[in-house]
Amino acid sequence: MAWNRERARMVATGDDHRVTPAELFFDLVFVYAITQVTALMAAAPSPLRVVGGMVVLALLWWCWCCFAWLGNVVRADSGALFAVLVTVMAVVLIVSLAVPEVLADAPGGLSAPLVFVLCYGAVRVLHLASYWLSSPGDPALRATLRRTALVSVVPPLVPLLIGSAYSGRTQLLLWLVAVAVDYGGIYVTGASGWRVVSPGHFSERHGLIVIIALGESIVAMGVGVSGFPLTPAVLGASAAGLLLSAGLWRLYFRRLGEAAEHRLTALEGDDRTRFARDVYTFLHLPLVAGVVLCALGMKKVLQQVADTGHYGLAEPLHGVVAWSLTGGVGVYLLGAAAIVLRTTGRRPTALAAGGVCCLAAGPLVGLVPALVALVALAVVAAVLVWLHGRRDARAFEAVEAA
Repeated sequence: MAWNRERARMVATGDDHRVTPAELFFDLVFVYAITQVTALMAAAPSPLRVVGGMVVLALLWWCWCCFAWLGNVVRADSGALFAVLVTVMAVVLIVSLAVPEVLADAPGGLSAPLVFVLCYGAVRVLHLASYWLSSPGDPALRATLRRTALVSVVPPLVPLLIGSAYSGRTQLLLWLVAVAVDYGGIYVTGASGWRVVSPGHFSERHGLIVIIALGESIVAMGVGVSGFPLTPAVLGASAAGLLLSAGLWRLYFRRLGEAAEHRLTALEGDDRTRFARDVYTFLHLPLVAGVVLCALGMKKVLQQVADTGHYGLAEPLHGVVAWSLTGGVGVYLLGAAAIVLRTTGRRPTALAAGGVCCLAAGPLVGLVPALVALVALAVVAAVLVWLHGRRDARAFEAVEAA
């Protein structure tokens, strides 16, 4: 019996802790969840559906972040926490299955919005309970957990549950209120009690979720051409989409991730916690959301280029899909600019200007062939990454000279 208790206990991490295979396994279910969000928006593209998809993504992001923080203080491959992770995976899988109908429930079967909300609540409760058991001798953390439950967990569940009984704008407004309360509650509860034990682990976890989002953009292109013959235009569009994803990857992993990790490592105590909250929990969400929005546009570009029976090569994207192609990149660039500003204090002019221009470029996308728009966007992203990198190099040379 003593042996079983030893096997089941939670094991604290150290400052050299790295990502475990158990956490990679845990992320697999979020791969599917992000794919479902793209499918939700692509099924019937409209401004309302896109905003709804972003709300669903924000709730899924919160579920993932909860256990990224917990896995930084307790080993995910320890007996007790691994059992919790598998349970959460099962719950999030159910959430993912409900996502396609979460904004427009189909007749028959269980209510998809209600299932989604109940499972979301279950994940948040499991997270708080696991954190509570992980630190029996930490009164500051337990006080923070109580405040979190009262401010950031229970209140959002009320509009989520009420909204699940509605559809359309009413549901969306109620769920937006829930997201605002949930995210805002983290600032009310404060940084005291939360800890980031291993900066390397924390940074790596968030880098992996960015990789997952970028992978979804590639999967979306494959889904877009599924069932259609290969043509030179399809190959060209696929190459342009891959180059665009590569540009976004390079911006993060060559310009953002390393600097943020170094800054996180240099900080201590509540300052480290606040930086982790701002840069990783909050400002990484625009990165993931931007990629998901762009994936919607890329999917539609590939579908139009491949479906020669219904579209010509001169056909542009239309409506909200035209905006999502460049707008997604704009959201990503603005998120990246905010990370640079919070990490270094420097003004990332190229990223901010590029982000604003991409957000405003939706009407232009609707005037040019979809393939041309994708190619041009890939080129613009590459140029912006180069400009930002050149400014970083100049700043580094200035520091070295001083």
